[in-house]
Amino acid sequence: FKQKTAYEIMPSLVGSEMCIRDSPSWTSVGAETVGSCKGAIEALKAADMILAMHVPLFTKWMHEVRASGTRVQMIIDHPDDLSSQMSTPEVKRATKYLTERLANSKAMRVTNDAGMDFQAEIGDYPSLCQWGFADEPGHFDHWGAGHCYTFPNEGKANGTVVAQPGDIVVLPYNRYITDEIRISVEDGYIRKFEGGIDGRLMNHWLDSNKRTPDDMDGHAISHIGFGTNPHCRWDCIALNGDDVDRSNGAVRGFAGNFLFSTGPNTQGGGTRETKGHYDLPMKDCTVYLDNEMIIDLSLIHISEPTRLGMISYAVFCLK
Repeated sequence: FKQKTAYEIMPSLVGSEMCIRDSPSWTSVGAETVGSCKGAIEALKAADMILAMHVPLFTKWMHEVRASGTRVQMIIDHPDDLSSQMSTPEVKRATKYLTERLANSKAMRVTNDAGMDFQAEIGDYPSLCQWGFADEPGHFDHWGAGHCYTFPNEGKANGTVVAQPGDIVVLPYNRYITDEIRISVEDGYIRKFEGGIDGRLMNHWLDSNKRTPDDMDGHAISHIGFGTNPHCRWDCIALNGDDVDRSNGAVRGFAGNFLFSTGPNTQGGGTRETKGHYDLPMKDCTVYLDNEMIIDLSLIHISEPTRLGMISYAVFCLK
């Protein structure tokens, strides 16, 4: 399908190949699936929309084609989930409002009842969002998702992250964690893990993706943000099993989660590239932006009297 579309746009490509040169997955983010064949990138840049049936995140080619105005719609979830997690204009409005609030903030603080106290200075990187459908020029989106996020300023994330049983490791293991993980963060990097099997698994994954013994890129804090889609379910793994195709969008987008991650930051315009990427959606956290509470135990609190329709939906959907 992608080849036919490219050939229709660029007849000069006839007789050439698109040069798919790597196999992408959630455990190999940043794989440059589009090769260097003459005209391939130009063809994609000339398209209005690309339907990606794989994970194109953190790739150079997607950054280039989106800069030209091409929309990229990722479709990788189970058909039942594509239906049940279908986004709406209300999800888009609430997500964009929250993203605007995030973009205007300089600090994020996250706590929970288990002793978590994580703080990050933000603002050097853009605030990004996905609301489920790529309907604007240059926009990337994930059908079935819904969340907003940014990246900490370099070296400006500190504190203790405490993941509790029931929080989710969606990348790479796709499972509920069963014991507490206590993560010490200093100057933008994870310095210490404490915990049982889940702590050991996290440490193992990040260590196994080091390119050299002193490579710490996988231990750097990557995107941080929160879910906004009320149609996504925290209990999706309990309902449908741990097949990654049944939880791509749901576990990242379920309303009110705090999504903590490690590794690359090229999606936000940074230069850090690594396969040591870890996504950890966490339930029952309290999130502050510039000392104002935005999320309290998975419920968003926003006061904006001029946008009552949008705000009432945001509060309702995150209960």
